[in-house]
Amino acid sequence: MHTLILTGGGSAGHAVPNLALIPLLKDRFRLAYIGTAGIERGLLKNTGVPFCTIRAAKLVRGSLTKNLTLPFRFLRGIREAKRALRETRAEAVFSKGGYVALPVVFAARSLGIPVISHESDLTPGLANRLAAKKCRAVLTSFPETAAKFRNGKYVGPPVRRELFGGDRAAALSKYGFSGAKPVLLAFGGGSGSAALNAALEGALPDLLPRFDVLHIRGKNGGCPARGGYLPLSFEKDMASAYACADYVLARAGSNTVFETLALKKPALFVPLENRRSRGDQVQNALYFRERGLCRVLRERELTPASLARGVFALRADEELRRRLEKQPVRCGNEAIVSAVCGLFG
Repeated sequence: MHTLILTGGGSAGHAVPNLALIPLLKDRFRLAYIGTAGIERGLLKNTGVPFCTIRAAKLVRGSLTKNLTLPFRFLRGIREAKRALRETRAEAVFSKGGYVALPVVFAARSLGIPVISHESDLTPGLANRLAAKKCRAVLTSFPETAAKFRNGKYVGPPVRRELFGGDRAAALSKYGFSGAKPVLLAFGGGSGSAALNAALEGALPDLLPRFDVLHIRGKNGGCPARGGYLPLSFEKDMASAYACADYVLARAGSNTVFETLALKKPALFVPLENRRSRGDQVQNALYFRERGLCRVLRERELTPASLARGVFALRADEELRRRLEKQPVRCGNEAIVSAVCGLFG
C-alpha cells in the first residue's frame, strides 16, 4: 500500500477539507498528516491518522519587524518536514494549503516526492500561489480559479459526506426545539465571531418570536439559554445542527459556503471584510449572491437591526429557495481522490 501525506492548516478552513477526504483515502493508502501543534492536530485527533508535528512560519501582514526572522523559521520548517517525510516513507503529498503546508510542499519537492494541492477559495491564497509551481496539479473548487494556474484543474469542493446523514426529528429533540417555528443555525467559523455573536444576541428580541435559534458561538460567553435560544460553545455533530436548520447565518469561509449550498440551506452570509482578511470570504459570498443562491450582509453594515432584517428577508425569499433546490450538489470528493491516485499511476 502506497504512503500518502496529507497537510494543511493554520485555520480550520485548511484542515477540515482533509477530514472529508480521509474516509475515501484510508482504504487506498497508508496515511499520515504533517502539521503544527495548532488547530489541525486537534481536528485530526480522532481520525486514526498518524500526526507528525512541525513548526511553520506564518507571514504577519503589515508587520516588517515580526517578519524579519521569517526566512530562518521557514527553512527550519522545511528541515522538520523533510525529516517527517523520510520517517513516514512518503510517496506523495496532498496539500490543502495554509502557511502550515508550504514547508511540507517545498520539502517534498526537494526530495522528489510528487505533490497535488487544492484551492477552495475563488482567489488563491498566498501559500497555494507560492506552492503552485512545486505541484503536479492545483485542483480548485471554483471553475474560474483553475484558469489562474498553468496546472489548474477544476474538480469542485471537498464536502464532508457525514453532513448529509442528519435526522431532523432527532436533531430537533436533541436541541430541545419543537419544530413549530423554523430553526436558524448561526455560527461564526472555527473560533466563532465576536461581531456576529454580538449582533445576533442583540437581534434575539426580534428573532425569537419567529424563529428558534441554535447558536454555535465559540469559546467566548454571551447570552444564556432561554426559550427558543440554545447557545453552544462548540458542536462536533454538525450533521445534526444542519439537519435541524431551516436557515443558516454564518461567515463565508469556503467550507461553510459549499457545505451550506450542498445541503440546500438558504443562508445569510456575513463575510470577513478585507481589512481583517485577504478578502476571500467577501469574494466567495458575492460570487454566489450574484447567482441568486444566498444573501449577503456586509460586516460594515452589521447591526442587530440589519441582521434581523436580513434573516426576515431570507425567510421570505422563495425564489432563492427554488434556485437552491434546482442546483446540482457541488462535491469534488471523488474527483480529488482520483487525481491523488493518479500520482501513483
